[in-house]
Amino acid sequence: MSLESLIADLSGMVDPAAMATTALEIILIILAFHVAIRIGCGAIDRAVEMTQARWDENENMNRIVTLKGLVRSAFRYTMDFVALLTILPKMGIETTQFLAGAGVAGLAVGFGAQNLVRDVISGFFLLLEDQFAVGDYVEMGGLAGMVDDMGLRITRVRDFGGQLHYLPNGSIDRVTNHSRGPMRVLVDVDIAYEEDVDNAISVLEDLCEEMVEVMEVLEEGPRVLGLASLNDSSMTLRVWGRAKNMEQWGAEREIRRWIKRGFDRAGIEIPYPRRVVVPAALTKIIDSEEGGQ
Repeated sequence: MSLESLIADLSGMVDPAAMATTALEIILIILAFHVAIRIGCGAIDRAVEMTQARWDENENMNRIVTLKGLVRSAFRYTMDFVALLTILPKMGIETTQFLAGAGVAGLAVGFGAQNLVRDVISGFFLLLEDQFAVGDYVEMGGLAGMVDDMGLRITRVRDFGGQLHYLPNGSIDRVTNHSRGPMRVLVDVDIAYEEDVDNAISVLEDLCEEMVEVMEVLEEGPRVLGLASLNDSSMTLRVWGRAKNMEQWGAEREIRRWIKRGFDRAGIEIPYPRRVVVPAALTKIIDSEEGGQ
């Protein structure tokens, strides 16, 4: 058979009009599912906003936001799979054969995609156990920051530098959540050994009573625990309290400011390093006097 006859046979088998129609149908299906995904995600967002308007507890609201991300992710995956099953018959591929082959292929791929399966399962249990939610300040995977988003496979954490980190859920083996309940506030202040420690503690207690009245972020305390340690050149007094979560650092800074102002008014010295310089000429005079004796 000549090359010209082979080309003629192939051109006879291929109908350009049918191919154009099939391509147009596929494009319309893709567009339709794209619009459906956008409408569905918008409905999920509106449902979350309505739920947030009814609930006032921050912890419940954070959990709703976390669920929103997971529902959106599951919805997109489902719609993509349905779109694929709708497009395949248009391309002449039977979905029953495809699903049967996908089952065998899925078994083979499963052995090579164990990390993916582990990530999805771990994400499910992280949500079920409510270990953290979107907006929580956490430490996990060697990172510390705010949970920006949580999906079926990965969790996004934004640190205080602004960097966004992507953590596979299967790699999260330990989570420290700093956003559940009041957080500890601990402030150490040093005073010189020449100061009266009882007077310094009394001044601190008066300052703590003043701070209770004006610092709304404090949930408990502050109160003076007493003398914490004796150092080489100073004594350390310790103040303890509890603040609203994510407000503990600001509370510690404000307590230090109050202590500095209060100690300045009371004349209590906060020690600082001192250096004594002896001129060489003075050293020679001292040595000569000691030699004369």
